[in-house]
Amino acid sequence: MHETVATAPRDPATAREFVFDERDFRRVARLIHVRAGIALSPHKRDMVYSRLARRVRATGMERFDEYLDALERDDGPEWEHFTNALTTNLTSFFRESHHFDILSEHLLAAHATRTDRRAPLTIWCCAASTGEEPYSIAIAACEAFATLAPPVRILATDIDTSVLETAALGRYSLDRIDALSPQRRQAYFQAGSGPNAGLCRVRPELQSLVSFRPLNLLDESYRLRGGFSAVFCRNVMIYFDKPTQYLVLSRIAPLLAPGGLLFAGHSESFTHALDVVTPCGRTTYRATGTATSP
Repeated sequence: MHETVATAPRDPATAREFVFDERDFRRVARLIHVRAGIALSPHKRDMVYSRLARRVRATGMERFDEYLDALERDDGPEWEHFTNALTTNLTSFFRESHHFDILSEHLLAAHATRTDRRAPLTIWCCAASTGEEPYSIAIAACEAFATLAPPVRILATDIDTSVLETAALGRYSLDRIDALSPQRRQAYFQAGSGPNAGLCRVRPELQSLVSFRPLNLLDESYRLRGGFSAVFCRNVMIYFDKPTQYLVLSRIAPLLAPGGLLFAGHSESFTHALDVVTPCGRTTYRATGTATSP
């Protein structure tokens, strides 16, 4: 009979390829906050190590502090990899579906009151991730106007350039659209065959409604014309501290058309910025002081 000897669990920090101490984590937290506004809490330390260790390895460096020193010395392409690695991308089609019902009604009302109906209504999706949200916006517009060519144009931006590449392709595994109704799957997606079996892509008409470009919400100027009928800035503010949220809201609000809507995530509240945006529905806001009509 063999005796079982209990052993203490191995400390994952001692098994790491690279030394990563509290000082390294604080440096990472400071750099990503300055660069992208993301506020990293201490419980994210293991996540930060696992994501950035790949970059340390890819650059051929042997220590975290060496990697961070190199970042701070040179404003080069590694900053893009650094930011992409620390960006969280969790999304799905028609996430928080009540917003799309509100959007449909809003677009129809806004179009009906326009003096120039040939000019498209514009919508900005601030955190496009891999594209599910802007394509959901496009589908909602198509359904609202009962056409694959609605009078709508969608700007989709994200700080993470790698996810934007995926979004622009508009190609997904079939399980990504499982939750959609059969009618939506048939109307707005094309199933792949042969080497593309198990994949689907959004219809070209849908893709033509959306343009993708990188944008950092901390940029001093977004270089956008504004006049957006709606802005989707959902589930991104949760990564910002309150002062950064206020700063970003102060830049977004002036870009809304009179009566335009700002959609936020279900866990986001902007009560600290009521002088900038005013609640007008469930996680829905308007720029403070603007008219309530579309």
